[in-house]
Amino acid sequence: MESPLPDMILQAEGPAAIPVEHSEAIAIEPSPKLRGRAKLLQSLQRISSSPSLAQLGRPKASSNPYGSRNTLSCVSLASASSPRNYDNSYSSQSSRDGYSTVPTSVPNTPGVDTPSFDGSFSRIAIRRKEQGSVTPGNSTPTSALPSDMRPHSRGGLIPFQPQSSMPEILEDYFSMPVVKVKRAPRTNFNFWEEMPHEIKLSIFSYLEPKELVRASVVSKTFHRVCFDGQLWTSFDASEFYKDIPAGSLAKIIVAAGPFVKDLNLRGCVQVEHYKRAEMVVKACKNLINATLEGCRNFQRSTLHSLLKSNERLTNLNLTGLTAVTNGTCKIIAQSCPSLEMFNISWCTHMDAKGIRTVIKGCPKLVDLRAGEVRGFNSLELAQDIFESNRLQKLVLSGCTDLTDEALQTMLIGQDPEMDILTELPMVPLRRFRHLDLSRCTSLTSSGVKTLANMVPDLEGLQLSGCISLTDNALIDLLATTPRLTHLDLEELSELSNTLLFEHLAKAPCAPILEHLSISYCENLGDTGMIPVIRACSNLRNIDMDNTKISDLVLTEAASMIRTRSSRTTCARSRPRVGLRMVVFDCQNVTWTGIREVLSRNSEVRKPTATQKDVTYPTEIIGMKCFYGWQMTVNEHMTRVLKGDLPAAGRLERKWTEYMMANEEAGAGGAGLRRRRRRAREAQMLHADEEEGGIGMGGIGRRRRARSNGCAIM
Repeated sequence: MESPLPDMILQAEGPAAIPVEHSEAIAIEPSPKLRGRAKLLQSLQRISSSPSLAQLGRPKASSNPYGSRNTLSCVSLASASSPRNYDNSYSSQSSRDGYSTVPTSVPNTPGVDTPSFDGSFSRIAIRRKEQGSVTPGNSTPTSALPSDMRPHSRGGLIPFQPQSSMPEILEDYFSMPVVKVKRAPRTNFNFWEEMPHEIKLSIFSYLEPKELVRASVVSKTFHRVCFDGQLWTSFDASEFYKDIPAGSLAKIIVAAGPFVKDLNLRGCVQVEHYKRAEMVVKACKNLINATLEGCRNFQRSTLHSLLKSNERLTNLNLTGLTAVTNGTCKIIAQSCPSLEMFNISWCTHMDAKGIRTVIKGCPKLVDLRAGEVRGFNSLELAQDIFESNRLQKLVLSGCTDLTDEALQTMLIGQDPEMDILTELPMVPLRRFRHLDLSRCTSLTSSGVKTLANMVPDLEGLQLSGCISLTDNALIDLLATTPRLTHLDLEELSELSNTLLFEHLAKAPCAPILEHLSISYCENLGDTGMIPVIRACSNLRNIDMDNTKISDLVLTEAASMIRTRSSRTTCARSRPRVGLRMVVFDCQNVTWTGIREVLSRNSEVRKPTATQKDVTYPTEIIGMKCFYGWQMTVNEHMTRVLKGDLPAAGRLERKWTEYMMANEEAGAGGAGLRRRRRRAREAQMLHADEEEGGIGMGGIGRRRRARSNGCAIM
């Protein structure tokens, strides 16, 4: 059997084998033979450790035969500095030399009670060291641990507590609870001061500019952080310029000047003073996007200095600045080669010569906005735009000088080579995606017709106010623009319903068309708009004010929204506005059509054979109608958007009862005559639109003879 004490080595010398404890540093010599009284004591010790005692079933000792409170085992783990004395006369050479002398039994005797032999104890017993002098005749067990490794507590040594009824077996060092050392709290700890500056900036970056200015008055530390330039890389003063003093605005710009990349001073009258403007110019040296729209008194020299010191400008908005001249455009062409967007609308002190300079000097220009700028009848400028072929967005609204010849030169150049088979110019296709030609009153159908087959990527086209345009200008254009999503045809009084139901409804762009404006097109009505609404199922905005449409268009629009939108079974869902319609000043639109839209907006479908759950709408229609009904429409939409469909239904029913009572007032008098007159007018209107069997899907009817009575009688 393996010895329970691996550090003890048994050495046989003579008839008795005495185990000797070995140390790694000092070799232990065997003890000499004992004589006399020492030999007697050794014999008694051997008898006490004999296995015969265990065989007799003798219980373990529960008292201390040595008259001390400490227990004594047959194995002692005494330290080298504490000699063991069982008696004054019991000593050995090893004890005198400072080594521990342990009386033990022969190798075939059982060892001490240890965890190896008794499972109820988990560790080897270790004696605690008694404090005080050693009395003669009594044993003094000591601890085997050095003094620097012994457990301490606030009150000194922690005595070992026995875990059993046998006092001989005690807990060892490793079973003692670990005392956690508590760190003393830091005195005068300032959380904000100890925080890194980067984290402070990250916290303040969530504040709006107006909130940053308010927070800067809390303390000097907050003031330094709030006006750190890293928080002002994007400075947009268009939302709070009225609420901030001129001095504070200039101070912010000066403090953040080297960091500002996006500067928006739209409408800021505070920087109109030349001194403040000079401060802005001197501070801002790394601008990428600059908007100075509305700074009317911005000095020309100050503006030129700003342009010269910011060579990285990409987007520049100088709308309405009187300081902009052709010389300003020349400086831009020389100092801003990376310019991509240039807005000089309503700059009255410049003309097309300055625009030519910018087009030649800025090879990355793709967005040019020059509304109401003179000189666009210049063929040289038109030829430069054609040769560059970089513009994707061209805004020429209000350029009354633009002629058909200039527009054709922009699109196909001067004297292009024509294809014999297709009769189309053999030139590269244009890259225009958005083209605004509204209020260019000099344009005619021949000039706008040139757009056909030349702008396949066109997404937005605005032709409002070009009053001389007819159907012939748009027939081929609609057939060759498959990506068109926005079409503005406002105030084109020469357009007819044939353009709508024969060309727009059948155009390749019909499924993706989102915005359509036919306001003040007085010849357009139900015959043209109903097929368009059926075909253009992705419409989001329709402007139809001052047209001949009636309640049928509103009903068709409500049906289209009901068909394209999915319904939900969640009663807490909130619908969104999927279609906005403008139908005011339409004489054929009555409260009945408005009621139909309101009813569809708040419709709750009950369970059916195919649908077992109650469903609610997810899209509704927003309307702008006759001002007498608008308050009711707005309140109804507010309730629907809140999800209160029962309240919206009650409002609709109450309003219907009121309108019916109002219309039927005087059933035999004015009310009856009013209803008959409206029915007769509607019948005559439909007869005019369906004349010749055209419209409404090809379903025609015989025109009813009308007469105002005998002229003679």
